[in-house]
Amino acid sequence: MFLGGGRITGALAAGLRLAGDRRSIIVYDRHPEKLQALRRESRVEIARDLKSAVERAEMLVVAVRPGSVREMLGEVAACGALSRKAGAPRLCVSLAAGIPLRNLRAWLPVRWVRAMPSPVCRIGRGLTPVSFDPDVTKSERVRVRKLFEQVGPVLELAEDQMDVITATHSPTHGYYALASLAKAAEDAGLDRKTALIAAAHALADGIFYWRESGLSLEELLEEAATPGGIAAATMEAMDKAGHGRSVAKGIAAGVEQARKNAKL
Repeated sequence: MFLGGGRITGALAAGLRLAGDRRSIIVYDRHPEKLQALRRESRVEIARDLKSAVERAEMLVVAVRPGSVREMLGEVAACGALSRKAGAPRLCVSLAAGIPLRNLRAWLPVRWVRAMPSPVCRIGRGLTPVSFDPDVTKSERVRVRKLFEQVGPVLELAEDQMDVITATHSPTHGYYALASLAKAAEDAGLDRKTALIAAAHALADGIFYWRESGLSLEELLEEAATPGGIAAATMEAMDKAGHGRSVAKGIAAGVEQARKNAKL
């Protein structure tokens, strides 16, 4: 069951359906009217009542914004749905960036998992870093991994690495790089369509080649950037302009935002 019917819930539900998962997907949101499109796309069941919905759940996936997590968990605790009675779920998965396990346990005393699925899970090519509360059982870990493995690879990490990978694995990096490279090509004389084709090849197909070739990144950089060639001159100019520093600053800013979320 999902608490929150926003974009990441929509991406996960679509990815699970694409993977052939036909199980009931229950979604609760304070504004059920916004879930109509989600129901049409992924055949989710809209929960009208929080208490009864939570009581039916085997596992809760908390998919609300970081600033709303504490309030939402307070509502769950207040409705009494997670009492010790048989059948009540004792495992929750938080998709809220930056909110640490210690906060989640304090707000709702169950076993917790942090997960950060990429929105690309919508097409089954996501990447989901996960970090487990020590009390999560072996069978529960397997259940969580199997859920997210349907929509892409899963990486189990120590919790102190979650903020950095959250800032790093976002597909926003690719979109931003694509937009920047295509814009530079347009400014240099290509039309918009051709610029996007060329930039997408440079990024997506180049990375696909790295994954499939078995060559190291260093070997491919050496192969592509012949001394005195166009690629070498391009990379040298980008380095001098601070490309590496700007990326490092971006990652640092993302990690800092995650740490701010932890203080909410």
